[in-house]
Amino acid sequence: MEQPTAVPMVVMTRHQDHVEIINRTLRNAGHPAHLSWLTEGGDLGDALTQIAPDMLLIFADEGLIDLSVAMDFRSRFAPDVPVLVVYETLDEARIANALALGAEDAVTLANLDRLRLVVDRELDARRLERSLSRTISAAREYQRQLDDFMRGSADAIAQVQEGIIVDANPAWLELFGHGPDGTIAGTPLMDEFEPECHAALKGAIVACLQGRWPGHALRASAELLDGGSIAVDLLLTRGELDGEPCVRVSVTAGSRDRRALEDRLADALQRDPTTGLLHRRYFVDELRKRLAAPLKAGVRHLAYVEPDKYELILAEVGVLVGEDFLVEFAQRLKELLQPGDLAGRFGGSGFMILLQRGNGGDVEAWAEHVVRKLGEHVFHVGDRSLSTTCTVGLGLVPPTLTDPDGPAGDAYRANRRGRELGGNRVHAPEQTDTLLRLQDSDKIWVRRIKTALMENRFRLVQQPIASLLGGEGPAIFDVVVRMLDEQGDEVLPSEFIAIAERNDLLKNIDRWVIGASMSFCASRRPGGLFVRLSRATLADASLPEWLGNQLKATRIEPKRIIFQYHEQAASQQIRETAALQGRLSEMGFRSAIEGFGSGRDTESMLNHLKPDFIKIDGALMQGLAQSQEKQQRVKELVELARAKGATTIAERVEDANTMAVLWQLGVEFIQGYFVNAPEAVVLG
Repeated sequence: MEQPTAVPMVVMTRHQDHVEIINRTLRNAGHPAHLSWLTEGGDLGDALTQIAPDMLLIFADEGLIDLSVAMDFRSRFAPDVPVLVVYETLDEARIANALALGAEDAVTLANLDRLRLVVDRELDARRLERSLSRTISAAREYQRQLDDFMRGSADAIAQVQEGIIVDANPAWLELFGHGPDGTIAGTPLMDEFEPECHAALKGAIVACLQGRWPGHALRASAELLDGGSIAVDLLLTRGELDGEPCVRVSVTAGSRDRRALEDRLADALQRDPTTGLLHRRYFVDELRKRLAAPLKAGVRHLAYVEPDKYELILAEVGVLVGEDFLVEFAQRLKELLQPGDLAGRFGGSGFMILLQRGNGGDVEAWAEHVVRKLGEHVFHVGDRSLSTTCTVGLGLVPPTLTDPDGPAGDAYRANRRGRELGGNRVHAPEQTDTLLRLQDSDKIWVRRIKTALMENRFRLVQQPIASLLGGEGPAIFDVVVRMLDEQGDEVLPSEFIAIAERNDLLKNIDRWVIGASMSFCASRRPGGLFVRLSRATLADASLPEWLGNQLKATRIEPKRIIFQYHEQAASQQIRETAALQGRLSEMGFRSAIEGFGSGRDTESMLNHLKPDFIKIDGALMQGLAQSQEKQQRVKELVELARAKGATTIAERVEDANTMAVLWQLGVEFIQGYFVNAPEAVVLG
C-alpha cells in the first residue's frame, strides 16, 4: 500500500522542541510532514522559493521576524502558501490581528487538537485550490487549442448548444456564404439548412448529446445566402464549450491530393455536364458490372423517370433554356437517391436508375415518394417559375440476371404506358416480358426446392437488430433462409419463396427454419430470434403440437423465439392467426407483426393479436427523412404500439438520416442494410 507523501512545511522558531511537537502531532494524525526549521528571519525569502512549502508556521512571540514583514515576504515569493501564526496564549484580539495581516489563522501549542484541525483544513483548501487551478489552466489550454484548431482547420466547423450556433470557424462561414466577416453566433443551426433536413438533424443532435449517435455521416442540403443550396455530409461529435455540453458539427474538407483530383476528373468525364449524372454509355457499363455481382439480399429494379409533357415545357420556356429545367429536375432527383443507387441520363429527358431495396414494396414506395416530391417542387427556369409531374416506370431485375436489356426495356415501356394513362404515377405492369419468361421455369424450380428439402440444403443467415436506446442488451436477430443449389451456392429467397408459395411448399420450408432456429437458440442462447411464419403456416392447426415436441427435444426457453407474421397475411385470416398466437403465447413464445402500418385497420389488428413487438413497415422508411407525412404516420404507429405495450422496430433502414429521424420519433430498434446485411451464417 502506498504511503502518503510527506508535506513540505517551514517552521520559524528558536526552539527545536516546537518543531518536534508539531511533527509528532501531525504524524500521529496520519499527516506525515517534512519540516524545515528556520531560525533566522532573513532566510525566509530563500526558504519560500527553494523549499516551495505547503504551509508556513511562525512563532510570533519569539521576535524572529516582524509579522507584517513576514507576510510581505509571503506575498512576494509564495502568495498561495497558507500561514499559521503560533502564540503562547491566544485570544480574539490576536486572532483578529493575524487575520488582518493576511494569515489564515492563529493557533497555540496548548491545544494540539485545534492545531491539527486547522492544519487539516488549510492543507485541504490548498489541495482544492491547486486542483481548481490545474483544471482552469487545462480548460484555458483546451480552449486555446480548440480556437487555434477551428481557425486553422480546413474543415467547416460550428459549435452548437441547444440548437443555437455559439461559434463557427472561417471555413464554415465561407462554405455557407456568410463571408469572412459574417457573424452567425446566436442563430439557430436549422437556419443553415433546408426544412426537409430538419427532422433528421434534430434527431441526430439530441442523440449525439446523449452519447447515442454512432458517428455516421448525416446527409443534408445547406441553404446559402445567395439562394442556392449545396449537399453536404455532416459529422456530429459531442464536446464541451465553457463547461456546458455542445455538439460539434463539421463538414470535412475534400481531399486535395493528386490522386483525388485525378479520380474526380475521371469521374467528371463520365458524367453529363448539365445534370451530373452518368452518360448513357458509362451508366450501362457500370450497370453490367453491378448485375454481374451476385445479389446478397433484397431485390433489384430498374426505374425509368421522365418529366410529363416535357414538350409543353419547352414550348413555354423556350428550347434554349429547356436544358436548365432538366438540370434542376436531375438535381432534385439525385437528392432523393439513396446510397448505392446508380443513376444515369438516358438520352432526351429520361433518367434510368438501378435500385436495390428490401422488397418490391420498398421499391414502389420509393418511386411514389419521387413522384410526389417532384410534383410538389417549384422549378425556376430563367425568369419563370413552373411545376410539373413525372412518371416512374419499373422493371424487375431477377437475382440471377446479368443482362440489363430486358428489365431496362420493361422499365421504359412501363413509363410510356404510365404516361398514356395520364402520367403523375408509378407504373409496374404485372406481366412484363421478363416475368413471362420466368414463369416457364416454375416446374423446374418446384423439383429443385423439393430436392433441397429432402437433402437438407437450406441454411439460416442472421441480421442483427440494433437498439436506439443505448446500452448493451442481449443480442437479437432476424433470421432469413437461404437455399443451396446443387453446387453449394446460395439461392436468395427472392428466387424461390414466391415459387414455393404458389406451389404450397412454404409450410415445409417454415418447419425447417423453425427447427434450425430452435437448435441455434439451444447452442447460442440469443436474447431473441425473429422467425417468420408464412400465410400457410398461420392456418396450420398442427403447428403447436409439433412445436411442443421440438421444445422437449431442444429444451430451450420458448421466449427466445419470436414468431413474426406480416400484417397483410394476418389480416386476411385474422381468426386463425389469433387462435394460433394464443396457443403459442401459452407455450411461452413471443410474437411480432411485421409490415406494421401497411394494412387498412392497424389499430384493430393490435387489439386482436396483442403482439410483443411491431415492425414498422419498411416502405415508410423510403424518403422518411424528407417526408413530414411519413414521419407523422410513423409517430402515430409508435404511439399506438406504446399504448398496447409493444416494442417498436423499424424495418429496412438504409441510411443515417432515416435513423436520426426514427430516434427522434421514439422508435426503439432498427434493422436493415444500414445496420448490417444478412450475411453471417449462424447455422448450416
